[in-house]
Amino acid sequence: MTPTVAFTFDPATVVQLLIAFILPVLVGLVTTRVTSPAAKAWLLAGLSLVTSLLVELARSIASGTTYDLGVALLAALPAFVVSVASFYGLWKPTGVAAAVQDVGVKDPSKLLRRDLK
Repeated sequence: MTPTVAFTFDPATVVQLLIAFILPVLVGLVTTRVTSPAAKAWLLAGLSLVTSLLVELARSIASGTTYDLGVALLAALPAFVVSVASFYGLWKPTGVAAAVQDVGVKDPSKLLRRDLK
């Protein structure tokens, strides 16, 4: 008998990891440059946990199985690690992290000049 090897992807896990990859950009959109790094890290950890809980809920509904809270809680850790790694490995070095922090920020000097006219 020959051994059988399978290589499959769980669609819910792939979705969770893709969301985790983008979460640092979303944290950058809802925070400011003056927000402490600790607050941003806690927000990212919380969003990773919420995402993990929701992905497990979607998986249990789609497959008709029992909601496994243990799997959801355990999956939050690698999601957080992927988020932190994508921030320091891609988003920060390419300047995307800094650019999203400036979304919606108006230059105070331009506002002042416009008000004086």
